[in-house]
Amino acid sequence: MQKYEIKHNIPKSIEFFLFLCNLKHIHMHIYKHEVKYYECDRMGVTHHSNYVRFMEEARVDYLDKLGYGFEKIEAEGVFSPVVSIQCNYKSPTTFKDVIDIQVAIGKVSEMKFEFLYEMRVGNKTVCTAESMHCFIENGRPVAISKRLPELFKAIQSQQ
Repeated sequence: MQKYEIKHNIPKSIEFFLFLCNLKHIHMHIYKHEVKYYECDRMGVTHHSNYVRFMEEARVDYLDKLGYGFEKIEAEGVFSPVVSIQCNYKSPTTFKDVIDIQVAIGKVSEMKFEFLYEMRVGNKTVCTAESMHCFIENGRPVAISKRLPELFKAIQSQQ
């Protein structure tokens, strides 16, 4: 078994999830989202498609706080499309629930990196997820380590 180090207070459920991803260092960022009425379906629960939007809100906020918001990256002519997303729904949320979305950096390479998410209401995990992102310029893949080395270093420092 590989050892790992926890740098912040992380709930046991995401601790195990991150262990499975073989991460050595973890820097968490928490973003809060209050469920809106229009995000709920006829059953009164948050529609599953909204969780992907919540992930994007949290990811954008994470990069803003890191000092590399999308407007800064895109001003350089670089874009970061989503390559893949996986969501594991654990428990429903409803109107007015405040979801704490914990975001961490997972795997990082020169060409892409992964975000990990755990969404909680109080002490209850409602969703775990991950998203993989690449970088393109003029429609072609770019090595972020060469094109935006400061961003690459900042992302690596979050592992």
